[in-house]
Amino acid sequence: MDLSLSTRNVSGAGGDRTVVEVGGEIDVYTAPKLREQLVELVNDGSYHLVVDMEGVDFLDSTGLGVLVGGLKRVRAHEGSLRLVCNQERILKIFRITGLTKVFPIHQSVDEAVNAVD
Repeated sequence: MDLSLSTRNVSGAGGDRTVVEVGGEIDVYTAPKLREQLVELVNDGSYHLVVDMEGVDFLDSTGLGVLVGGLKRVRAHEGSLRLVCNQERILKIFRITGLTKVFPIHQSVDEAVNAVD
């Protein structure tokens, strides 16, 4: 399966955010596409990102590495990276790896956009 990506800018109580909507599988083959998108957004000055993973069917360690790399990039600019995920099988990966302590994980895009840092 392929990876679909789309971005949009949204304003909320937490300020302006760039939402990256991800669909499909984030694995060793597709993760570079997500990495390129995150790097491009940060290079263009988008430092507050929301990665909407509601359409993600599969996530492996390569995908986790891309998300951690994206978090490091935005933090270098005093930014934030929030995740939207409500699928138990994907949330379990974040719990097992301890990344629930690293990433703010929200139930919806609205919740993530309106969260105040």
